[in-house]
Amino acid sequence: MSTVSSTTFTATSTAEWASATTAQIAALTTSQIAALSTADLAVLSTTNIMAFTTTGLRVFSTVQVQALSTAQVSALTTTQVAALTTSQIAALETTDVAALGSSQLAAFTTAQIAALTTSQVGALETRDLVALGTAAV
Repeated sequence: MSTVSSTTFTATSTAEWASATTAQIAALTTSQIAALSTADLAVLSTTNIMAFTTTGLRVFSTVQVQALSTAQVSALTTTQVAALTTSQIAALETTDVAALGSSQLAAFTTAQIAALTTSQVGALETRDLVALGTAAV
């Protein structure tokens, strides 16, 4: 896959997504990101996940968020985590929330914390609650 454009996007196979570069991922438009299948997302490396812009991440559907592996969610930068919508936060699997690091949890906004489900909150450990901090809670 030499370039990802709106004309070649629909012809791009899941196998080609597995070899996408970070530059190609960063260059995706929001409409291209919204059109990514769960199979396409599943083959992206953690490095590629980190290449999504915050604007790009915000267009992920809840189905796309749920399709991310725990390793992919754990690879999100603090800036990316802070950019997630409340619907996206609620869509994270409990194991994904449990795998987030202290710095990622510290990036949560008050609205994101409020969006956590009971199961997600139950997966948090004491260290995670400390990371959330009193300012966000």
